[in-house]
Amino acid sequence: MREGYFLRFFCVVAGMAMSAPLAAAPMAKPPAFAVCAACHATTPDARKGIGPNLYGISGRKAGAGSFAYSPAMKSSGIAWDREKLTAFIINPRTVVPGNKMPFAGQKNPKAAAEIADYLISLK
Repeated sequence: MREGYFLRFFCVVAGMAMSAPLAAAPMAKPPAFAVCAACHATTPDARKGIGPNLYGISGRKAGAGSFAYSPAMKSSGIAWDREKLTAFIINPRTVVPGNKMPFAGQKNPKAAAEIADYLISLK
């Protein structure tokens, strides 16, 4: 009788553990992010630097937070997703005209997408 109880208990506990959502680990930093890292931090506890901390950027409204964003960034109406991040990384001045980031853009679309995927994974 007791064996059946322990077996049922184990199955219930194992089932709960298997159904719990697992937090995905952040992706590894792509090599192309090195130029971004000169100005941007990507850890939750990092202080902002020359540029804002990019940890948790996925879904964030552009220009939100304590960083001194340009009026153009604050009024852009963008919520950062993979598509917008990739486009911004490729050509920041086209996506947000008048932004103050002094970066001409990552012209390699594959590298830009890898950077965007990495940033999206930071949750």
